[in-house]
Amino acid sequence: MDEQFILRVPPSVAERINRLLSENASSSEDKSLDLEFSEDGRTGTFVIGNDRFPASVLDLPCVVESYKTYDDSALVKTADVGQMILVRESGEASPDVVEYRHGLTPPLRDARKRRFRREPDLNPELVQRVEKDLVNIMSGGTVENFDADVNGQGDAGDENARNANKKAPPAAAAKPEVPDTGGNAGEPDGSDSDDSDDSM
Repeated sequence: MDEQFILRVPPSVAERINRLLSENASSSEDKSLDLEFSEDGRTGTFVIGNDRFPASVLDLPCVVESYKTYDDSALVKTADVGQMILVRESGEASPDVVEYRHGLTPPLRDARKRRFRREPDLNPELVQRVEKDLVNIMSGGTVENFDADVNGQGDAGDENARNANKKAPPAAAAKPEVPDTGGNAGEPDGSDSDDSDDSM
């Protein structure tokens, strides 16, 4: 896979980079393009021509996949991009966080807060108890620590739980009384009425 990064620059710098890439480098006034980083690896300087701009490396809230194509129909994945180099104007303050708040596109604005679920607040003891009960049930046993207050039934819940654990004796299945249709399902009964016609 290729090594890739996302470079986000102010609009004025973007125009200069476009001119530098589209024109012959010898005819352009901005002949150099450089990126230098300090020892911490998070802050640096972006240099274009004789101008220097502060830059920061920020983590994206989600991984961005990069693709390229050779024939304008099939896409080939080339990289997973997880960081962005943010170039600022000289007067702008540097970000005080290492994770960028937004994604790259408008639907991912404030992505970490809006799109990604928070970790649920679970009590570890409750999780262990439920896991133990599930193992007991799967092995053919019953729930040992039945909590009646959870069901909200009080003493009646305890009594119902005790009765549910006992197996009821099998009862004789009563045969439902179904009228005999004589094998003509869906047809009226052939009676001796005047409306019946046996000539067919």
